[in-house]
Amino acid sequence: MPLVKVKEKYQVTLPASLREKAGLEVGDLLEAKIEGKKITLTPKSILDIELAQALKEIEEGKTYGPFNSAKAFLRSLHRETKKLKNKPA
Repeated sequence: MPLVKVKEKYQVTLPASLREKAGLEVGDLLEAKIEGKKITLTPKSILDIELAQALKEIEEGKTYGPFNSAKAFLRSLHRETKKLKNKPA
């Protein structure tokens, strides 16, 4: 198992054999997680990150709907717009 050294600015270089096995390219994103004293790096795409954020917002109730029709959606949109217009600045 290759060893990796932590440099002055806490940077590490992943050995070529590991990068190749993981299919990593320059500019790829890695999600870093810590479990106890273990650090795990997982390749991620922008879509993964945006999807995770969207799911978090749904869980937090920061969404509207679902709507049964486009008409119901538009009513909700107009209602929310009126709330924003009447809100003191």
